[in-house]
Amino acid sequence: MTLLAQQLPLITEPMHYHDTSAWGFFSLLTKNGSSKPSQRSYSLERLPWVIENVNPALDTYVSQAEFIRPNRRTVNVARLPLMFADIDPTAYNRHLPPSEWQRLALMACVDEGIPPPSLIVFSGRGIHLKWILSNPVPRAALPRWTALQQEIGNRLAGIGADPQARDASRVLRLEQTVNSKTGEVCRLLWMDEEAPGVPRRHDFDMLFDELMPLTRAELDAKRQHRAQVQERRQAMRVVGGSSTPTGAQVGFNGRRLAWDRLEDLRRLAALRGGVDEGWRMLFLHWSANFAALSGTMLARDFWREVDALAREISPDWRWDRSDMSTLHQKAQAFASGERVEFAGREWPALYTPRNDTLVNMLAITDDEQRQLRTIMSKAESARRHREREEKARRAAGAVERSEYLASSLSRQKPWESLGMSRAKWYRLGKPMS
Repeated sequence: MTLLAQQLPLITEPMHYHDTSAWGFFSLLTKNGSSKPSQRSYSLERLPWVIENVNPALDTYVSQAEFIRPNRRTVNVARLPLMFADIDPTAYNRHLPPSEWQRLALMACVDEGIPPPSLIVFSGRGIHLKWILSNPVPRAALPRWTALQQEIGNRLAGIGADPQARDASRVLRLEQTVNSKTGEVCRLLWMDEEAPGVPRRHDFDMLFDELMPLTRAELDAKRQHRAQVQERRQAMRVVGGSSTPTGAQVGFNGRRLAWDRLEDLRRLAALRGGVDEGWRMLFLHWSANFAALSGTMLARDFWREVDALAREISPDWRWDRSDMSTLHQKAQAFASGERVEFAGREWPALYTPRNDTLVNMLAITDDEQRQLRTIMSKAESARRHREREEKARRAAGAVERSEYLASSLSRQKPWESLGMSRAKWYRLGKPMS
């Protein structure tokens, strides 16, 4: 029996977290010697067929996330079905056998207060730890996923967690394919089973609350308090303006706001039926800026991510990299933690425009603002605030003014609410409306 026939039925690990009934795409990357890596994207429904036909003699990697387009870029993430850590050998654990890698990983999780992973996969050199989620994280929550991913990686840094392998577009070596550097075969070492052959799944919100310095409820409370106190100042501003600095390391809520603004720009383009030629570079600039500011993509992937955004704006658009060179430099500076000092204050290295700047620059109409989540004028913000206040009063039992007046009239002059004279009302024995 050939190696291919022996090993292909054993490739099942991706089936534990990728949903073949869902809409979306995954990517497979292969390397063949010194030739350039080959990458292809497939619809999720084709996953069983793809892994049945993979060549196990080649270095092969599979995406951990699922994407809205056949393009493995962070800006195209659809869902994130798991958390993971890529553990590379260090000086003291370089020669560990697989069984010792398993023991080391489980001990590190105990020491760092991390629940045991659902799967431990031997990569042929190091290991991959994977926490499969009971419900995939949607793209809207990518900043939260990224923050938790970084926290897990930081806690496992002592055993070699790769700081460059924590992004949503990451591919990891596919089970039962060879690692050409060592000649070892990538294979599943350990599974935390909740039933025979079924890995334990983890609730993302519970993991987040357990591992992050602030729980989701605390983050929401903090955000609501900030919105009440600084509703008009919450929008981030361009470096060089007069506002409160956010610091080079934008906080979690700032990263989420940046991602939401990127999504708003995409929604705006859809509302307009596409981006006209004269507006394309402006849309691309701000989309790339907010993608970088959200902290969800690596600085080294800047050009690939920007290219994906450009193709989304217009597939045939030939844009010039020189127009984005300044933003590229700022993205690199931001990623390295650099700060910009202006007027005695420290600012993020990237652009942080206020809402009015974006509304005016992109000529966003009132009707368009009503369909966006974060980019809005002060007038639209005030309108939404009044709406929220009105809903809160209704929930507390308040009634509409017209209802109140009608009720008041019914109590003071009930004959008028019944459409009769005062005398007739008395004759009929003071009936109530």
